[in-house]
Amino acid sequence: MLSILGFAMIITFLVLIMTKRLSPFVGLTLIPIIFGIIGGFGKELGPLMMEGIQNVAPTAFLLLFAILYFGIMLDAGLFDPLTSKMIGWTKGDPLKVIVATAVLAGIIGFDGDGSTTMMIVVTAFLPLYKRLGISPIILASIIIMQIGITTLVPWGGPAGRVGSVLNLDPTALYLNMLPGMIISLLYVVGVAYLIGLKERARLRKESPQQITFEDTVIQDASIESAVIENISPEDSQMKRPKLIWFNGLLSAVIMIAIILEWLPAATLFIIGTALALVINYPVLDHQRERIAAHAPNALAVVSMVLAAGVFSGIFKGTPISESMALSLVEIIPTDLGPYMALITAIVSAPALFFIGPDGFYFGVLPVLAETAANYGIDAMSIGTASLFGTPFGIMGPLVASVYLLINISGISLGDLHKTAGKWSIGILLIYIIVGIFMGIISL
Repeated sequence: MLSILGFAMIITFLVLIMTKRLSPFVGLTLIPIIFGIIGGFGKELGPLMMEGIQNVAPTAFLLLFAILYFGIMLDAGLFDPLTSKMIGWTKGDPLKVIVATAVLAGIIGFDGDGSTTMMIVVTAFLPLYKRLGISPIILASIIIMQIGITTLVPWGGPAGRVGSVLNLDPTALYLNMLPGMIISLLYVVGVAYLIGLKERARLRKESPQQITFEDTVIQDASIESAVIENISPEDSQMKRPKLIWFNGLLSAVIMIAIILEWLPAATLFIIGTALALVINYPVLDHQRERIAAHAPNALAVVSMVLAAGVFSGIFKGTPISESMALSLVEIIPTDLGPYMALITAIVSAPALFFIGPDGFYFGVLPVLAETAANYGIDAMSIGTASLFGTPFGIMGPLVASVYLLINISGISLGDLHKTAGKWSIGILLIYIIVGIFMGIISL
């Protein structure tokens, strides 16, 4: 009966989230409470919820201050010179334009906010794509693939969700994923190079009288510099070009400290945010304005993580999850049990795409982890494997930011899926192969 109750809770959560009847925050909070009461655990719910919240608190603090920090860096214009130089370097060559798109999206994407990456890269490159006659689908596909990789940073959504559900450190998940991420980022740059070669050949064939490729430059479309458009006067006043070296050095130190584990990631971003505010915006009113500007994004993410703590506290604190796992153990053939990490990796791609990150990480992953535990597979392996399908999840129809991308680039969602989906299979395979060599996936 507990197993049936648990599956009913998961299905109810998934249906209500996918049909947009409830927000993830409301669903994660109320649904487990209702089913916990139905299961007869009413008196235990309070302590279980607090235990779950305490477990995810470090992740919540990490995400809160990471969002504030990178928001301040963007306000100060840390990435503006890089964007301008990347566009100037292309000099109108479609090959360089597409490769520069991949490089810029890969670098800016490490802020963990896919929407920001989309806005910066599309705004900078879309006019150039249109001028050269390159399909915006290529622009959007390259961006979404890079975001699908860089969003796995500890302050990004996927690692935070998995960490909150399985009580794992997002930084540890990130370090497990880092070798595969680096190879995948280079893979996308390679894909951009292949696409760029095809586009260069196509444009030369279609407009030979206008385009010459001497020294790999399209003379007519040569661009020496560029600036990001659509910046309001108020935004311009927030720029701090004279402090770019300080901001770049501070960001580099934080990244290195996270990888080398000098301090907990949350602590590093708390210190970084304080330093970024006092150096870039010494006036108190300006500090308040910058925090207020990024508070909505931070609050939305942190509230969801804390709600996930409520869900996982009830789900794991009661016998429901154990009962569900035992039911799955009986269904899964004994021979396949030891391969749960590989199964999780393969399932993660279509599951993240069709039911969305919230549904998969909060609804399905706990059951997979409990099932794998019965075969001696630890939560870290399952949690890491569940991140392998992120490139497909980030472009899924249930992710709000993908609609921002198709709107600002002027393409259809179906075309994005066709173009980016086929290349993203390579990213999934890279993760699986690297996971096997690292021992995350056992064969």
